[in-house]
Amino acid sequence: MKILSLFDGMSCGQIALQELGVKVDKYYASEIDKFAIEQTQSVFPNTIQLGSVVNIDVSKLDNINILMGGSPCQSFSFAGKGKGMSTECEIEILTLGHYLQLKSEGFEFQGQSYLFWEYVRILTDIRKYNPNVLFLLENVEMSKKWERVLSNALGIFGVHINSAKVSAQNRKRIYWTNIKTTTKGLFSDLYTDIPQPKDRGILLKDILQPESEVDEKYYIDSERFLNSAFSKDQQDKLQNNDTFTIETINRFIDGKKSHSENQLNVDKSPCIKTTQTVNVLKLDKQLNKKADQNKASCFTAGGNSGGNHSDMDIICVAMRGRNPENPSDRKTGSPTEQRLEPKTDGKTNCLTSVAKDNLLTNGYILRRLTPIECSRLQAVPSWYKWIVSDSQIYKMLGNGWTVEVIKHIFKQL
Repeated sequence: MKILSLFDGMSCGQIALQELGVKVDKYYASEIDKFAIEQTQSVFPNTIQLGSVVNIDVSKLDNINILMGGSPCQSFSFAGKGKGMSTECEIEILTLGHYLQLKSEGFEFQGQSYLFWEYVRILTDIRKYNPNVLFLLENVEMSKKWERVLSNALGIFGVHINSAKVSAQNRKRIYWTNIKTTTKGLFSDLYTDIPQPKDRGILLKDILQPESEVDEKYYIDSERFLNSAFSKDQQDKLQNNDTFTIETINRFIDGKKSHSENQLNVDKSPCIKTTQTVNVLKLDKQLNKKADQNKASCFTAGGNSGGNHSDMDIICVAMRGRNPENPSDRKTGSPTEQRLEPKTDGKTNCLTSVAKDNLLTNGYILRRLTPIECSRLQAVPSWYKWIVSDSQIYKMLGNGWTVEVIKHIFKQL
């Protein structure tokens, strides 16, 4: 088995193949991010790195059995402008021939999504040597117009799969592959025939770490968060609306506002109850309760890295109560008292009785998802060891694949 992976990133395809026990003779990877390359080489030292996709010449490679990749999606995504593939002067690119012509004439291209045509170029070149090459391309759900452009270029219609079937994350993607196909319609159009994976019933609460294992750097300081994310006028508006700011949540907790849907307490709450340490509420960046509380939102490269991102999940955690008479008593529902607790370095823990140090008092805190939790959302196995910083982990996971979906597709081989 000789594989070429374009836009390889953290090498999720290689993870899936190893999980399935597939013997790979050579694994070529095209990647330009130095941190992603460093990460991949640490876990898979035999990976042959080829550099930029635009420079790949398949005539210099061994005969490829499988081509795979997830080309950049920003210009297709509904979260962006959805302009698709075009030049800087907004000439739309609808065919490989047109792209190659514009490229030869020195046109500049908008964004990175146009690199899909490099995938098609390489696939076309591989077919000269191996007409039966298998391929897999992944991208976001997009407008019907651009989905048809991609399908026409690949010669097959893709299948829509939501990672929520096999993980705790809502991540809707399109997968084009000829690993298993069928024909449909009057003109016998070719379709990807990968069945939908069985729903494993994995919820957000199932992938959260016990709070005792979560480093305090993932907790959010309320004043710092609000001051960095919002202007004073915006903060005033937040305080006056039914949003989950520190003041409104504390009013809910104190029972000063009767609003049953938003009332936060351990015994009676809209939060997801877990069997371990926490009740959880998923909030957006403006601290509004999100609609789907059972699954994490689809996160992107910057989604949980600590900035003010549109796709960032903030987790509201109800900590185990602490009995003031017995500080070691951590049973859920017991009276809660947050107190200053000096550590050996003289600094206090994140959870204190000081409002500016805590996001919430009375046993409630806000935090980001940890790298371990985000890895679980992408179904990355525990044997995959990270060597890069948290910010790079978030970025790679956001750009990566849900490993269990890729395994499901490769099982059809």
